Amino acid sequence: MTSAWPNLSDLIFPADTAAPIGLVGAPLGAGSVTPGHCDLAPAALRGVLKRIGLYDVDSRSELSARIADHGDLALGGLDIAGATGPIREAVRASVRRHDLTVLVGGSNAVTRPGLLGMAEALGLDLAEVGLITLDAHFDMRGLEAGLSNGNPVRALREDGLPGRNIVQIGLAPFANARTMHEDALAGGHLVITLRDLLEQGTIEALEAAVERLEGVKAIFVDFDIDVIDRSQFPGAPGARAGGMLAEEFFAAARWLASQPQVRAIDLTEWDPPLDPGDLSALTAGRWLAEVVAGVDDRLSR
Repeated sequence: MTSAWPNLSDLIFPADTAAPIGLVGAPLGAGSVTPGHCDLAPAALRGVLKRIGLYDVDSRSELSARIADHGDLALGGLDIAGATGPIREAVRASVRRHDLTVLVGGSNAVTRPGLLGMAEALGLDLAEVGLITLDAHFDMRGLEAGLSNGNPVRALREDGLPGRNIVQIGLAPFANARTMHEDALAGGHLVITLRDLLEQGTIEALEAAVERLEGVKAIFVDFDIDVIDRSQFPGAPGARAGGMLAEEFFAAARWLASQPQVRAIDLTEWDPPLDPGDLSALTAGRWLAEVVAGVDDRLSR
């Protein structure tokens, strides 16, 4: 039943509902470079949905795309390697049923199994899929000490994802090592730093990203929320001062979700206890609203 004040919770339906969007919670907290409680993020996102309305005053339209909620995976006590299989399987099942799968982490380590699950669902080799990251970091740490939230891009490269199929947007100054930047460029990544983004414009940068990936058959997008300026999202342990404005992050979410080749996205690196207020939760909720708006745009074409 629709509530008196229509809100995002009205668009949430059981997992077996026919819906263009599938929601999968992956409360993974293990293996973080900075210990925290990113595993609490899926529940925090669901908890704020009733505060996010459906009506967009700018477009004078109301959100309508249904979301089939597949619930949270039981990842408690699992390390990244142990959680990889369940996340991969859940994303694979969701991608087969929905136009867009939204994977809510959890640490950034969910990105690798999310992309692998998407590729498997569509029967694609890694050479046929692309990865776009909106992230302050390259996530190209070494694998010597195992999987972590600091090396999902490195791990995907080792899995066989070609560097030319990777676009990294929003890299922040004084937040990365030279070796990671050099490895990304040598591997063929398209790198769009935060300064590049400001100079080009967000939508222009995204258009360049999708143009770069025009040869792939499906795209996974990693929305690492620490790309946002820390003053606008204090609940991200890796966020920096001077990051992307929240409004640009929202614009990116809507535009990318509107692209039919984008089949799965994630939201990662939100540590709810770091923000005793509600700013971070409301920002994450608005992000989901923008994703739904993008899917509405996609379906209306």
